[in-house]
Parts: sequence; C-alpha cells; structure tokens
Amino acid sequence: MYEPMDEAAECYSAEINAGGQRRERKILGMVNEPPRQVPVRHAVDVLVVGGGPAGTAAAIAAGRLGAKVILAERYNHLGGLSTGGLVIWIDRMTDWDGRLLIAGLGRELLDRLPKDAVLGPAESLWGSRAAEHVATWKPRISAFHGIVTHSPMVDPEALKAVSLQAVREAGVKLLFHVWASSAIVQDGRLNGVVFESKQGRFAVTAKVVIDTTGDGDIFADAGETSASDIEPNNMHHCMNTSWLLGGVNNETWLAFQSTAEFSDFTSRARRELGLYEVAMATWRNDVAVFMGPRWSGYSGLDVDDLTEVELRSRDKMMQMLSWYRANAPGFKDAWILLTAPQIGVRQTRRLLGQGIMIREDWRKGVVHDDEIAISPSLGPKFDPVSVPYRSLLPRGTSGLLVAGRHISTDASSQTFMREIPQCWLTGHAAGVAAGLAANTGVSPSEMPVRDIQKALLHQGAHLRVFETAS
Repeated sequence: MYEPMDEAAECYSAEINAGGQRRERKILGMVNEPPRQVPVRHAVDVLVVGGGPAGTAAAIAAGRLGAKVILAERYNHLGGLSTGGLVIWIDRMTDWDGRLLIAGLGRELLDRLPKDAVLGPAESLWGSRAAEHVATWKPRISAFHGIVTHSPMVDPEALKAVSLQAVREAGVKLLFHVWASSAIVQDGRLNGVVFESKQGRFAVTAKVVIDTTGDGDIFADAGETSASDIEPNNMHHCMNTSWLLGGVNNETWLAFQSTAEFSDFTSRARRELGLYEVAMATWRNDVAVFMGPRWSGYSGLDVDDLTEVELRSRDKMMQMLSWYRANAPGFKDAWILLTAPQIGVRQTRRLLGQGIMIREDWRKGVVHDDEIAISPSLGPKFDPVSVPYRSLLPRGTSGLLVAGRHISTDASSQTFMREIPQCWLTGHAAGVAAGLAANTGVSPSEMPVRDIQKALLHQGAHLRVFETAS
C-alpha cells in the first residue's frame, strides 16, 4: 500500500515492438490429449487452493470450526509472497489513531513470532504523532503522514514456521508440491479441483472450495468472469523478484539516508545504473531487502513474461550489488543472501463477483451491512474501509469462495486489498464462511452473514457491524 518509491519513475517497462504492441506469441500447431480418468485421492469439507496469507488464514479458520480441510500449495512452504516472495515488510495493520484493525488471525501469526524475528514500533507508539517517534520509524517504513503505524519487518523463515504450526494445530491436512490444473464443475457447482503432481494427476472433492491462488486460477477455470484493468502510471501492476542482502550495517545506512549526500547518491545511481531501488532495513541490522527493481508491461499469466522478468531482475541484482558495495555506506561487505523463490505479482485477474469494492464507497466511509473485514484506509482523511462479504462470492458458481488479492474490487481498491494484511483479512473471512457452510450443508452464498460475523468476532476479528454480538 505504501511502498517507498516514486510510482511512475521507478517501474521499468517491458520492451514492445515498433508498432507499440506487445510481441505476438506464435502457436506452432496442436496436439490431442486422449481422454483419461483421474483418481479422487481426497474428499473433504473445505479445500483451500493456495497457501499464501489468504489461504493460510482460510485453512486455519475453517479447521477451527471443525471442518475437514485440505490446504494445497505448489511450493514447499506457507506464506506466499510474505515469505517466499520476500515481501517481509508487513503493511499497515492499524488505523490513523493507532487502533489495530487487522486483528484475528493476522495478528495471531505476528504475535507468535519470536521477539528476534520481528521489528516494528511498540504497541504504545501506534498512532503517535510525536516528531521523535516519527523520525525514528519513518526510515523503517513504519510511519506515514507523520503518524507511527504497526508495519513491522519480519523474518520470512519464522513466519513460515508459525504459519505451518497454526495450520497443523487446526487439524488441516497439507498438500505441498501440487499444482491446481482444473476445476471440477457440474451443473453450476464447483465440486473439487484436479491437481498435477510428481505422482500424476489426481482430484480432491470438497463441499466448498476457496480460491486463494492469487491469480484466480480456480474461479477462472470454473467459468467466472474477471477484470484486469489497471490504474495508469501506477506501480501496482508491476512485477519483480525481491532479494535479501546479508553482511550490511543498517544503522550506518539509515544514518546516511538522513544526510544531504543521500540525494546525490540516488541521482548518481539512476545515472549510472539506469534505475534505482532503495535498500530497506529489515528485522536484523545485518540484513537488507530489495523489493525490486519493478517491471511494468508484463503479464503474471504469461510464462515468457514471467521468465523475462526473472532474467532481467537477476541481471540487475548483480549490477546493484556491485554498485551498493562501492557506493553505499554500510554495504561494502554485502552479499546476496537469498533471491525470492516466488516472483512478486501484484495483480492479474480480479473476480467480478456479487459485489465489487469500489473507490467511491470507501472514500465516503460506507459501512456495508455484510461487512466481514475492515482495512486501514489510504490516508488520515478517510475512514477505515469496509469489506463486504459479496466481494468474496462469485456470481454463477456455487460451492466457491474467493479470497486474497483477486477478490472482487475495482482497480483502485485492489491496490491496497492485495497487501499481505488484507489477504489475511479476506482469507480469515472466507475460511469462516466455508467452514460454516460445509458444516450446515449449504452453499457459501446461502450462509446468513450474521452467523459469519459472529464466528469472525469469536475468532478475534474486528468488525464494526454487530460488534456486541454474542
């Protein structure tokens, strides 16, 4: 939501042809696949597809309601971009008065982290406008508009561990190293998903499926429509591979950023490298993170584009490492500790659901009757943002819920609803709704919203609607 960059200047464009069009993809022919039967290996109440922040929260929430849950993930870890993508800066979880809005499972996962695995302002400072506190935390990306916020840096391995622990404690069965390939739809109902794996194709059937793939892979294959428009001159459509540097001294680096020489440093970097990406101090003094460089004009659904972004990113990493070693105070002994195993994609598909979160609503402070989450707003002049249950529901397919960065929003709202805390929010709500629907034998769209809200409050979520419900 508040990435520290000039949005227009620091997103680097894909190459296009002389006519200003994207390069064409050639189809060299077709092959026919023979029909085949796919074995059903699991039958569950709730199937969660995608183990990122939204999927992790959804699986925990449904499991705690007693549902039989499978969480399927293509990588070998949970957390998605918050761990494997090295998006280790957790964006604001508080409002502008310091009140924690993103509570529930998001707060629980952060509270479970060891003290040496998270760095951010103490709770007593959330909402502080004191100049000395703002000066301390602004360089660490935890103060905005002159207000200290709860926006910590975390150790990605520790977050993987606590996410895994919480999922297993909830009785959820995990399937790693599987790739969802197709939705099983019959008479307008989603009955499960077919997966690819090292042991071949297999199916998992479920009473309710939650699509937390990030790209809407399941709802798209089920036939639901989506939007993909973006706001022009905005970095929220860019892609990148993040990376960690070890052997740095963040105290030295942060002190340098407050000097007059820092402006010349950034100007020289742009001239000599053709780009500039600021190193961000992390949860440790000797580790820095680069969340870029960012590339625009590429599609997160195109294999060639994904490959090119990886290649360009890794070339630039080596150039930037050399330049930082030679020019940045605190970086002379720096080395590449880790490059993210997951590419950072900000948006691809967005569901066109039963309700669409739109900018006009949250700018007016609308509180939806079917509110299932509250997001911090973009600035102090706006009220917290009400997230309606309808934005998680597809229009045509029963037995399906959607959570994460591809919920039903307009382009403007997606720029903050895609963030890690917001994915915890919508995942938590989807998991509660799915667990209740499976337990009562109805489709998620038929669940009384009041019941969902009660269960969310019981699991520690913060809502403005029915806050006193028992």
